[in-house]
Amino acid sequence: MTASPPPGFPSGPGAPGPSGRSVGRPPTLVAVAHGSRNPEALRTVTALLDRVRALRPGLPVRLGHIELNQPLLTDTLAALRGAAVLVPLLLGRGYHIKQDIPAAVAAAPHLSVRIAAPLGPDPLLAEALHARLAEAGWPAPPQAGRSPGRTGPGPTRTGRRPTHAGRPATAPHRAGVVLAAAGSRDPDAAVDAARTAALLSARLGGVPVLPGYASGSGPTVPEAVRDLAALGRDRIAVASYFTAPGRFATQCAHAAPGVAAAPLGAHPAVARLVLRRYEQALASAPVSHPAATVGV
Repeated sequence: MTASPPPGFPSGPGAPGPSGRSVGRPPTLVAVAHGSRNPEALRTVTALLDRVRALRPGLPVRLGHIELNQPLLTDTLAALRGAAVLVPLLLGRGYHIKQDIPAAVAAAPHLSVRIAAPLGPDPLLAEALHARLAEAGWPAPPQAGRSPGRTGPGPTRTGRRPTHAGRPATAPHRAGVVLAAAGSRDPDAAVDAARTAALLSARLGGVPVLPGYASGSGPTVPEAVRDLAALGRDRIAVASYFTAPGRFATQCAHAAPGVAAAPLGAHPAVARLVLRRYEQALASAPVSHPAATVGV
C-alpha cells in the first residue's frame, strides 16, 4: 500500500514514483552546507552540486549555508516556492541537524519541506574516503632512514603525498587510519563517526580505523594516532572526514604523522549519495508536519 504524501507535498506531478524518482517537476533539492571562511569550501561545494546536476538533469538544485557563506539557508528558502527537500551536506547527527536546519525551515512556512538524513554514515562515503586516501599515496611503503610513523616524502603543496608506483604496499598489519572529523558534544555524532570508521575499515580489508576529532569531547587526532601506535601500527594515515576544506580539515591534516588525505569534496560517490538522500526523503512515510527529518 502506497502512503500518501505529507500535507503540502505534491501528490501528482512532482511526486515520487515507485522508484522514488519524480514524475514531472520534482521538489527542489536544497543542499545545506555548513559554510567556511576558506574560499575553497564554496568552490568545492559548488563543484559537488554541479556533479549532482549532471547526474539528474532537470532537477532543480539550490544551495544554502548555515553560516559564514552566501547564500544563507534562510535566504534560499525565502526565495523558493512549492516543495523542497533539504539534503544536509553534513556527515552525522548533531546540533546543526537537530536545531539549526529545523529552525530555518520553521522560518519558511510558505514551503512544504522534508529534511533528509545527513550524508553519513553510508558505504558511499567509505568509497570516497578510500579514494581520497589512495590519491594521497596510501598505503605507502617505509623508506630507509625514515622514522616510524612516516610513510614517505613530505606533503606536496596541495597537502597530498606522492604515490610509490612499482613498490610493495604497506603490510596491512602495520597500517592504521585516523578518521578525522569535526566533532560534537552530541553523542549521536560520535555514534555516526564510529559507524563510518567501521565501514572504512571493512573497505580497507580490516585495517583499524579510529575516529579523531577537531573539537568536542575527543579523542583528538593526535590521541587517535597514539592509540593506533599503541596497537603496533606505525604506518598511520589520516582520512579527512569533511565535506570541504576548512579550518578543522587543515588542523587535522597538520596532525597527520604520514599521509593526509584531502576532504571528500566533489567525489562522484558523494554526488550519488546526495541524490540517494533526496530520493529516500521523497519515498519516506508521510509525516504530520510539512517539515520533518527523514531517518535512514
